[in-house]
Amino acid sequence: MNANSLPPVLVINSWLQSASSQLKAANIASAHLDAELILAHTLRKNRTYLHAHSDDILEPRVQEIADARLALRLDHVPIAYIVGYKEFYGRRFSVTTDTLIPRPESESIIDSLKELVPDNLLPFNGTRLRLVDVGTGSGCLGITAKLELPELEVTLMDISLPALTVATTNAKRLHANVTIRKSDLLQNYPLPADVIVANLPYVDPLWERSPDTNHEPTLALFADDGGKALINKLIDQSVAILNPQGLLLLEADPQQHAPIIAFAGQKGFQLVRKQEYCIALKLS
Repeated sequence: MNANSLPPVLVINSWLQSASSQLKAANIASAHLDAELILAHTLRKNRTYLHAHSDDILEPRVQEIADARLALRLDHVPIAYIVGYKEFYGRRFSVTTDTLIPRPESESIIDSLKELVPDNLLPFNGTRLRLVDVGTGSGCLGITAKLELPELEVTLMDISLPALTVATTNAKRLHANVTIRKSDLLQNYPLPADVIVANLPYVDPLWERSPDTNHEPTLALFADDGGKALINKLIDQSVAILNPQGLLLLEADPQQHAPIIAFAGQKGFQLVRKQEYCIALKLS
């Protein structure tokens, strides 16, 4: 390699401007933020450092790594997979391409849980309430539930062993005392439960969606019957697992809410709370 083939030496601000322009041209809405996240991650600094050192020269190796990560983002690899984590409910969760990326709309399940559990499911005999996180992926729902409501006895379940490995890593790093079990939905859960939470695959493959989702595991995204097949199967299974007055908290697309609520009503559930992406049901 001769001197003429080397990339130009850039300062932090110049790299950010160039990266932002390229990302914007690729129709990535969060172009400037993503450029900052990539470079901050490469430098092992926070974004504030970039602003305070905008005229610092980037070492060639650092620039090379940042450019490679930028190329991934230009190919619509989600930024969470590039940096290896995603924030959820104020905590950092490790993610890999074996797990769905935690999304802000899923936080409404935790909000609903914190409101409904104290009001409806306080134990009267000193026993700990059992919560099951079905299709846990990275573990963000079940681990957050345990950390927000430590009195819960929490089990994380997923059919994917690689996903359970990620969930185990997150549980250990966040010091969440949870049980982890491989299972196809509730098939291998042996106990009665008081709460079931689930962000199951609910995307219909025919829907329009972000090209970023092409890099997420299809096992965690798509379901038959307009995206409702696995949710309905879980509702069926939950009847035999939940204690009377037990809660089932589901994430689903708003257009799916009415048929899901109707199906659940046929199985003995009643709606107790609905938000944009969250349905909270109680077993009669």
